[in-house]
Amino acid sequence: MAHELVVFDNSGVLVDSESLGNRLLAGMLTDEVAPTTFAEAVEHYLGKSFADMVETVRRRTGAVVPDDFGARFHARLFDTFERELTAVDGVHEVLDDLDARNVPYCVASNDTADRVAVSLGLTGLAPRLAGRIFGADQVARPKPAPDVFLHAARRCGVAPEACLVIEDSARGVAAARAAGMTVYGLASVTPRTRLGDAQQVLGSMRELRDLIPALFPDPLLQETRR
Repeated sequence: MAHELVVFDNSGVLVDSESLGNRLLAGMLTDEVAPTTFAEAVEHYLGKSFADMVETVRRRTGAVVPDDFGARFHARLFDTFERELTAVDGVHEVLDDLDARNVPYCVASNDTADRVAVSLGLTGLAPRLAGRIFGADQVARPKPAPDVFLHAARRCGVAPEACLVIEDSARGVAAARAAGMTVYGLASVTPRTRLGDAQQVLGSMRELRDLIPALFPDPLLQETRR
C-alpha cells in the first residue's frame, strides 16, 4: 500500500531537543538521584515517557526520584529550550517538499501534546502542524505501545498500514511496528544499531528529503486526488 500520511516523532526528529534534554537529565539525576552519564541517559531513557523514566531509574539504581523532580526538570528544560532549541536541520525543507506533493503529516510524541506544541512554537514549526499534534497524554499507553500512532492515524483518517513513521528511538520504532506502520529510523542521537528494527535507518533529514520523490511520486498523488 502506498503511504498516505507521514507521522513524525517530535524530540530529535522535528526539534533538536534530545541532546539538550538528555544532558540536563543526566546532570540532575547525578546531582539528586544517582550518577548518570549523557550516554546512559540516551541508552536507558531516550524516548520514554517521564513516568517510565522514573520507573527505569528505580529498577536500574534502586534510587527514588523525588516527587517534585519532574516539575523542576521540565521548568529548567523549557528555560533551556527558550534559549537554545532549534528545528532539526533539514526539517523545514522536508515539510516544504511534502506540502508541494499534498502529502499530509502530523506529529505523535511520547510527551504531552501541550509540551509538544510549546517546542514546535519555539522553533517556528507550530503553524505547520496546527491541529495535528498528538501526545501520550491523549491515549492509555505511551510508546512502545502503538496507541499514540494509532490515535494519530485515526484522527487523520488514514489506515495504519498507509502511514510512514519517522522515529529516533528504539521504543518509537517498536511502537510504530506494533501499529502496523512502516517506520524509518533517524539516527540523530540514538546509535544506528538501536534502530535496527526500522525498515530503513537514515542519518539525517536530508536523506529523507532525497527519498521523497520516490516515496510520493507526483503521478501517484494525482491518481489519489482523482
